[in-house]
Amino acid sequence: MDLPFISGRHALSDADELIARFGADAAGEAKTRARRSRSDGNVQRFCHWRQIERVITLLTGDEATGTIH
Repeated sequence: MDLPFISGRHALSDADELIARFGADAAGEAKTRARRSRSDGNVQRFCHWRQIERVITLLTGDEATGTIH
């Protein structure tokens, strides 16, 4: 998996909030929010929630990613 772009603290805060609230279903919730934003024509929020989905997948995964020292 390529490392996702993290735009800042707000993105990590949203990811953390969804993980705390939805647990294992957090990535699915982010995906649902992305779809809703796309349906509403809000491209910026669509991209935000897709990014959050990828961050959640990375944070909740069992495998180490990136450079391991």
